[in-house]
Amino acid sequence: MIPPQKDLFTYEDYQAAADFIRSRTKHQPEIGLILGSGLSPLADEIEAADLIPYQEIPNFPHSGVVGHAGRLVIGRLAGHSLITMQGRSHFYEGYSQHQITFPVRVMHLLGVKTLIVTNAAGGINTGFHAGDLMLIVDHLNFVGISGDNPLRGPNLDEFGDRFPSMAQAYSANLGGITRQVAHELGLTLREGIYAYVAGPSFETPAEIRFLSAVGADAVGMSTVPEVIVANHCGMAVIGLSSITNITIRELQSGLETSHEEVLETGKKIVPQLIQLLKEILKKIE
Repeated sequence: MIPPQKDLFTYEDYQAAADFIRSRTKHQPEIGLILGSGLSPLADEIEAADLIPYQEIPNFPHSGVVGHAGRLVIGRLAGHSLITMQGRSHFYEGYSQHQITFPVRVMHLLGVKTLIVTNAAGGINTGFHAGDLMLIVDHLNFVGISGDNPLRGPNLDEFGDRFPSMAQAYSANLGGITRQVAHELGLTLREGIYAYVAGPSFETPAEIRFLSAVGADAVGMSTVPEVIVANHCGMAVIGLSSITNITIRELQSGLETSHEEVLETGKKIVPQLIQLLKEILKKIE
């Protein structure tokens, strides 16, 4: 089923969704967590959780992609009140950039100050391996560069300035905490630049060589619009990619990339990611 397109929302649209969520939980979340493909089991760690299917929330987008459960999980983890998106919607499903970022602005209205975004990504950096975790330090927004930015249209001053800076889209302070935690846990944490492409087709070898040439270390079909809107709202952001497959550079390789491979590798990464996130949360004031 193709979702109905909606290119613009009013402040009242966001407020209606926030009010509905408040009516379904006593928790007051201060941290938001968005889970990518295959990473839904992370939400099972949340205590005293209230569960809200996306379909019930006014104007909320919901994903039909395998590996995305499609509900909010609101509760406590590592001493913090969290609102977790167990799955996200995507541009390639037919949603607009405003729709896929709608939940981030709703989180802001609920009091969220820190956003942790996770995704499954293809490794471009030749030093990466399937099963690695990567701290996102910057991104390349190919969908936005081509003209489809989630902030396009009238600016809602209640959320932020017309021209937000993206010079430090990912918090340097929180990045430092993430590195420290990974070191303490003995986890190998890669770092790199995440390239956002529209999908849903996986990249051709020529496209991978191009992305590599312009500095991308990993590639995926999500995250960046959410990060832009989070920055517009004044949130601090941590971005983490699970490298679920290594991208294909040569036509003659005979290799193929599949969504099943992404999900299967994602499951193997989950225990490390849970451990990392719990310890990060303990260090966030």
